[in-house]
Amino acid sequence: MTLLALLGAVLLSVPLSLHPLLRGLSLVARASGRDEGLAGHLARWDTQPITVEDTPVPSRHGPLRARVFRPARPGGRTVLLIPGVHAEGIDEPRLDALARQLATGGLTVLTLELPDLLRYQLTPREPDMIEDAALWASARPELAPDGRVGLMGISFSGGLSLVAAGRPALADKVAFTFSLGGHGDLTRVLAFLCTGIQADGVHRAPHDYGVVILLLNVAGQLVPAEQVEPLRAGILTFLRASHLAMHDARRAAETFAEARRLQAELPEPAATLLRHVNERNVAALGPLLLPHVKDFASARALSPEHSPAPSSPVFLLHGTDDTVIPAIESERLARVLEPRTHVRLLLTPLITHAEMDRVAAPPDVWRLADFWAALLGA
Repeated sequence: MTLLALLGAVLLSVPLSLHPLLRGLSLVARASGRDEGLAGHLARWDTQPITVEDTPVPSRHGPLRARVFRPARPGGRTVLLIPGVHAEGIDEPRLDALARQLATGGLTVLTLELPDLLRYQLTPREPDMIEDAALWASARPELAPDGRVGLMGISFSGGLSLVAAGRPALADKVAFTFSLGGHGDLTRVLAFLCTGIQADGVHRAPHDYGVVILLLNVAGQLVPAEQVEPLRAGILTFLRASHLAMHDARRAAETFAEARRLQAELPEPAATLLRHVNERNVAALGPLLLPHVKDFASARALSPEHSPAPSSPVFLLHGTDDTVIPAIESERLARVLEPRTHVRLLLTPLITHAEMDRVAAPPDVWRLADFWAALLGA
């Protein structure tokens, strides 16, 4: 049974008095990307027009590019929605779609672009930027009448948002923090990507995306200085092709071919490393990268498990089959945070890494809708 059919069946069983749950179901239906039948009616339930405008947001590291999605009749608080490690930033189509899905349901959404993540870099500056943006938004009455905003981070930004939310300056400025497919301990995640072994000993084939990003960041420790930038250029070409593959097969093929051409022009050892990238050979790259994981991820500001916990509620949503950041990250993070703050955790087969694109049984749809209902009402 498809997700749409399941949503239609669920809709028939829900009393109209359960509006908070209907709000969650409506968001799940909109995220399914279809617009027919009972599920289509549910997707449009209590939605409204929105306006979209770009606005700069100040931070200690320079102005940040941001975009405001404003519903005609706001029915919830403002949330800062932060993309993961991706060169398209706030223009990334899936992030833009999620912002619109949230905004048409009544939330005011501020998508926030972190320049280091545009360059596929994880740095301690990123929680600073999130903190500054939250302070800026919470001080604007038109965005935060009660002086509080929500933080929503996708992938690695989920963990970085939790780091920011635990800082003293945001103690009474953040209403909740949401992490979708995020991490608890960056060192642990990178070790999984290099070895395919989760923290609980379970073996799972890691996605090559995370391994390639790690190589991009530590290239200077693996090749001579004069080969670093040419190797990074080849890696970035491969990553660009991987993004294009989601929506433009012809341009993706051309860009993958360009990455292979760059590989042929490189001297050793950079040529071999880029060949492993182009062949998605995680088994070869992992052992080369593993010795550099601890140094790269050592900053406490990169891992919420090693930073002060937020005092406001935390919502952790993770796909059970995530091969970029395994779901055990959210499980372990929940155990660390629960003594200090309220945590809502859901592991679901409806999500891969950071998008709702699976089919599942009715109870899974119900649990996901209930999770969103609680978050949207926070």
